[in-house]
Amino acid sequence: MKRALVTGGSGSIGAAICRQLAADGHHVCVHACNHLERAQRLTAAIAAAGGSAQAVAFDVTDPAQIGAALEGLLADGPLQIVINNAGIHDDAVMPGMTRGQWSRVIDVSLNGFFNVTQPLLLPMIRTRWGRIVNVSSVAALLGNLGQTNYAAAKAGLHGATKSLALELASRGITVNAVAPGIIASPMSEGAFSREAIDNLVPMKRAGKPEEVAALVAFLVSDRAGYISGQIISVNGAMI
Repeated sequence: MKRALVTGGSGSIGAAICRQLAADGHHVCVHACNHLERAQRLTAAIAAAGGSAQAVAFDVTDPAQIGAALEGLLADGPLQIVINNAGIHDDAVMPGMTRGQWSRVIDVSLNGFFNVTQPLLLPMIRTRWGRIVNVSSVAALLGNLGQTNYAAAKAGLHGATKSLALELASRGITVNAVAPGIIASPMSEGAFSREAIDNLVPMKRAGKPEEVAALVAFLVSDRAGYISGQIISVNGAMI
């Protein structure tokens, strides 16, 4: 049984990824920051369905918290699957964007990737097998009004994905990014009307979190061992 860490595991997409990985036989560490109770409810549901999971809480922008949490997780063995899904929105058009809005989004979505992933690499390398999947966004590919900070953070994640894939290719470790489009969630339901989705998405519907999770599950499987350094979209033919 391989062990997986899913950051932002208490959110809509993260929870779907956790459930799918657990169903595929992995032990899943469900991460949360401010919503530990959601992560705990999810781990209980996974266990009730016959899976293996545990909840873990830390702020992906706080190296001290991360270090303490990962030390505890690594005491039970290496984490060979890492899903960097944690991210936040703090939208504003750039003329009205504050430095704090810019920094917070970059810190969670891009610096958080480094803070969580870097300490896990050497233990993963020693096993000669690993899978890292970074959850990005269509905003990194197309841009989006009011999301200069978010698009920049996720586009930076694309460059990091490709570079890290080169660094780890000879060690049996793949690194890829998944870029969802409009995915059904409480957040997207408030942001996109039915008309807007019809206009933006050629498939005329929002995607399902489970459709993102299915791609992630494939990328962490042995079947995807020759796929690395790729940015794969899940967006209903938006681009």
